[in-house]
Amino acid sequence: MQSPPSLGTENQSPFQVDSRREIISLLRGLKDSNQLISMLIHDGAEVFITSILDVDDNNNTVIVDCAPGQLANQRIIEAHRVSFEGLLDKIGIQFSTTGVHSTEFENRPALQFSIPSNLIRLQRREYYRINTPVSTPIKVSFSVELNDSVEILKLSLVDISCGGIAVLDERKILDCTPGKIYEHCKLDLPTIGLIDVALQIRNSQDLVLLNGKTNRRIGCQFFNLSNSVLTSVQRYIMKLERERNSKMTGIR
Repeated sequence: MQSPPSLGTENQSPFQVDSRREIISLLRGLKDSNQLISMLIHDGAEVFITSILDVDDNNNTVIVDCAPGQLANQRIIEAHRVSFEGLLDKIGIQFSTTGVHSTEFENRPALQFSIPSNLIRLQRREYYRINTPVSTPIKVSFSVELNDSVEILKLSLVDISCGGIAVLDERKILDCTPGKIYEHCKLDLPTIGLIDVALQIRNSQDLVLLNGKTNRRIGCQFFNLSNSVLTSVQRYIMKLERERNSKMTGIR
């Protein structure tokens, strides 16, 4: 299950969308592509993974999947502001609401709010980032100090770009202090091979998944990446893109 990344807080006014027709189109795009989106309350102190279930133009409503647990949903309903972040065709989408209510959708609990009057459509990544296969997770090995000894911690890769990677740390072991550098991390890329990289921690986000379990997503930047390793990363990204395009077009 992939989870979407935080999109940042730069000056976003040039990217604001006010057209209701375009807003509805983007929201329905997230729904139709079954994109998972982040639902944030208390300025991002709590993050839940959800998805859009329905966008009703006539009733001016958006319905999303509820969070796991009645108490979590109550905190969302009582929050002064609820923010949402997701990705649609590599474009960041952000919007928020000040009024979330409980409802039902297809005989199951859900959350409802009004269609936002504006949203942010933001494409700002320096590098093209692509999700890695969920069915066959790629592992990244970190050397970490645990119990007065050095151990190898293997984490699953979430996505990759020529600028860095994101990993999942379900056990929340890795020291994710921003700026910390891990030398000699081993990244095993299918058809490319094992590459040695230094990774610098850029950000981390604790996620509550739809099944109620928690996970930690950690964003890492490649540090002093050599041209030869960069070429290998580029080849792998191109391979993933070709495979994805083949699936979308039905060409094998």
